[in-house]
Amino acid sequence: QVQLVESGGGLVQAGDSLRLSCAASRRTFSAYTIGWFRQAPGKAREFVAAITWSGGTTYYADSVKGRFTISGDGAKNTVYLQMNSLKPEDTALYHCAAKTSAGRVVQTPSYGYWGQGTQVTVSS
Repeated sequence: QVQLVESGGGLVQAGDSLRLSCAASRRTFSAYTIGWFRQAPGKAREFVAAITWSGGTTYYADSVKGRFTISGDGAKNTVYLQMNSLKPEDTALYHCAAKTSAGRVVQTPSYGYWGQGTQVTVSS
């Protein structure tokens, strides 16, 4: 069983930055691709970014490309999401997840382990 715990969310103004953290309960990241997803009220959960730990390959949604950066620290078993130039439309509950199937990186069914999420609210 893999446990993922997110932290770092908060209330910020448009243009500000936040760094989210996703800590795993055991050495997870050498085995899994880790993704960040977000869900705004009344909307479907959507892909934000992912990192393939073995190769360090990163993926981003078009809406965050150039503003968000995903990275990892193997020694700390933690993946980060640095979010710059935040916009009100980035407001959502952000979850990290471990990919457990051969499905596409951007699809939620590809991920078998999920954290509870951390809330990000961006005011205009």
